[in-house]
Amino acid sequence: MSLKRLRAVAGLCGIVASLLIWSFIFLAIRSSPWFDWTRNALSDLGVDGRAAFLFNYGLIIGGLLLFPFTIGLRQVLPRGRLSILGTTLLSLDVLVLSGIGWFPEYEYPTHLYLSIAFFALLPLSVLLIGASEIRQPGRKETRILTISVGLSAAIVWIFPWNGLAIPETISGLLGSTWVIFKAFRLIQEPSTLG
Repeated sequence: MSLKRLRAVAGLCGIVASLLIWSFIFLAIRSSPWFDWTRNALSDLGVDGRAAFLFNYGLIIGGLLLFPFTIGLRQVLPRGRLSILGTTLLSLDVLVLSGIGWFPEYEYPTHLYLSIAFFALLPLSVLLIGASEIRQPGRKETRILTISVGLSAAIVWIFPWNGLAIPETISGLLGSTWVIFKAFRLIQEPSTLG
């Protein structure tokens, strides 16, 4: 398989994973009439019944599908320590995402540590990737988007929220939007990614 095709497959994995994760999360919410955005964490969905199946397996499968995306992304970023560190942390982050599904909320404290790691690694990895792109010629808007997503995914946590579901969703959707954007770039222009 050619490098171009591998990058396209990596991009497709990023798109499918992002859509699958959020589809399963929203289906889990829909099947949980008790769920309250201002009192619950998203992980509360992973404890019992149909919602637990949807939530946990959505994270497990989605995280595993995102791993090839991180490998494809590394191939097209500028060479250097920042891009290697950023994509390594992003790879770890998507594996941690799967771990959240493998170790539901009742697997305390493992689940708690994985959740904290996920929401800390997400903005950090995206910011490092954005910093690695700063000196790359052209496509200034993509660098601005990457850095903005990284900052926003971190800043959302400084506001006082009732319940964790809202900042978790905002941070996660920001990350997924960025993944889909980069994934389309991998598919469309697999030789360069500005």
